[in-house]
Amino acid sequence: MKIKEGFVLRTIAGSNIVIPIGAICVDFNGMITMNDSATFLWKKLEQGADHDDLVAALLEEYEVDKETADRCVKEYIAKLEEAGCIE
Repeated sequence: MKIKEGFVLRTIAGSNIVIPIGAICVDFNGMITMNDSATFLWKKLEQGADHDDLVAALLEEYEVDKETADRCVKEYIAKLEEAGCIE
């Protein structure tokens, strides 16, 4: 899985936001506000991380158990897929 071309993470007025740029704006009209953990995972996706990499990164960065990290990653990926941000 990877982030689709045309979606970028920006910090605007202290908020982390994913916005479309270029031609993708025709199909996606809006933006996605990210909290700190979502931003952390987005940056890992930018580096080519897969599901297992994301779970491992959450375990290393945050005080969560593996089941919680796995569930969070699944929910996060599902939201990005629903928004059309990843392929």
